[in-house]
Amino acid sequence: MAEAVGDRLPPVVADAFLGGRLLLRQPAEGHRCGTDAVLLAAAAPADFSGLAIDVGAGVGAAGLALAVTRPGARIGLLENDPFIAGLARANLLQNKLSDRGHVLEGDLLSKASRRGAGLRDESAGLVITNPPFLDPGRARLSPDPRKRRAHAMPGEGALAAWIVASLALVAPGGLFILIHRPDALPLILQTLAGRAGGIAVLPVYPRRETKAGRILVRGKKGGRAPLAIAPPLVLHDGEGFTEAAEAIHRGAAMIEW
Repeated sequence: MAEAVGDRLPPVVADAFLGGRLLLRQPAEGHRCGTDAVLLAAAAPADFSGLAIDVGAGVGAAGLALAVTRPGARIGLLENDPFIAGLARANLLQNKLSDRGHVLEGDLLSKASRRGAGLRDESAGLVITNPPFLDPGRARLSPDPRKRRAHAMPGEGALAAWIVASLALVAPGGLFILIHRPDALPLILQTLAGRAGGIAVLPVYPRRETKAGRILVRGKKGGRAPLAIAPPLVLHDGEGFTEAAEAIHRGAAMIEW
């Protein structure tokens, strides 16, 4: 059931993730966390420890899922919407993770704003991100302003700028992982060229007979290994998840790639 947060702010619901290991407060309407966040967290190395930054964190789904499944990780949740950032803070407390994480309220694309939020360049061993996917010049966007900001970035070159700014946060030898649509892959690879190496691409299929609906892309800052295409992940079989996808959604398995 939705609960009011303040007099005018949107209602909020609490949803369970990772088989109940993670409880997330998020808006009842508009952009909602789901499989993309779970996959992004599962794509990080199973033994990761150190500082991980979830860029465009929203209410913190991916970053907090990473913290729950990697006890050695410390989490920074970078979010520029004050209301959503407040929910991320509440989620840190609710899940007893405030000693291992904090919310960084600022604009990724402004170096001054990042510094003002207390975020230094080349400070993270891992940066994960689920950028807004849609091109506002082509897509039909939601009338809900928060959902629109979560789903689309205005301006030509916005995705490339997002990737470059995210990579600026990665320490030399650290990892960058994002989830996006397959049609964005040429731009992603072009932007990563010369900035990260050891690129791996993992296609995610809704069902075996369908085209890929998402791609996970991983790169190492300063890496030199050639591009690799990882075995695909299929999410659904029949009416439910495949065995592999079910284990990932429970937090019982990571993506091995």
